[in-house]
Amino acid sequence: MLAYYVHDLSPYLIRFTEVFGLRWYGLAYVAAFFLGILVVKSLSRRGYCDIPEAKVADFIIGGAIFGVLLGGRLGYMLFYNWDGLIHDPISIVRVWDGGMSAHGGIIGLTLYTWWYSRHARISWRNIGDNVVVAAPLGLLLGRLANFINGELYGRVTNVPWAVQFPKELYTAPQETVSLALQESTSINPAWNSVDAIIEASRDSEPLRAALAGILSPRHPSQFYEAFLEGALLFTVLWLLRTRVRMPNGVLTAIFFFGYALLRSVAEFFREPDAPLTGSLTRGQFLSIFLILIGVGFLVAAMIKPSYPRGRS
Repeated sequence: MLAYYVHDLSPYLIRFTEVFGLRWYGLAYVAAFFLGILVVKSLSRRGYCDIPEAKVADFIIGGAIFGVLLGGRLGYMLFYNWDGLIHDPISIVRVWDGGMSAHGGIIGLTLYTWWYSRHARISWRNIGDNVVVAAPLGLLLGRLANFINGELYGRVTNVPWAVQFPKELYTAPQETVSLALQESTSINPAWNSVDAIIEASRDSEPLRAALAGILSPRHPSQFYEAFLEGALLFTVLWLLRTRVRMPNGVLTAIFFFGYALLRSVAEFFREPDAPLTGSLTRGQFLSIFLILIGVGFLVAAMIKPSYPRGRS
């Protein structure tokens, strides 16, 4: 019988109090925005992006706040936690509790670039073609942060690299939770709740050993998504942007098609975190709309082709 890794990583890089500290998840966002600035600046310097290099940082910061963060949070509450929003509207601002939607962030950033393009009098499709090159780096870092947090884990499996996630107890059958509580309180009576078990499992080897016989081994699907939606998609888009001449908007369409496809593939390994829509997971269902948006960008590029000002 394989001895699987029981997840024991802390969500904090530095922890000052029980509830306050520097979290890996927040650091991932900061790093993603910094990399986005570097990538888009590089493309602007090479003549691919119509935003002047000196204004790229302002654009990315605005997109981060009003596109990614606002869109990602609204998307999560609307797509995955509607009941929570209705019963506790103030929860929409409690981002430290977790809950960001990649689909919502993508849609939010798309709308922000439209607004920016109108005010700056720059081609919306051109801006999109450069932003989408950087976007997968943010997706990559976000998925790695998901793994560190022990959230959005995969389906049950017996592959040798499977991981057992203590946060499974939040949604596990009552008998599983009861068994975990029995084992944990036998080690330390203070560990008498699921939250206490998850917190203690990061430091207690005896508790992790007990949980190893209770928790289900699961795909570390966060890594699959980091590779597919992040590293692979970034590589493809970077090569296309820098080596293939194409009208404004085509690369944006390729991003929407590519992300929808790769996310849908990854969903076969990821534990559904919302009710199914027919036979589709929530992520697969939402990806249909991204494909439709991609079709719109592709049609616009074909009907009225234009090219980056610096590469015409």
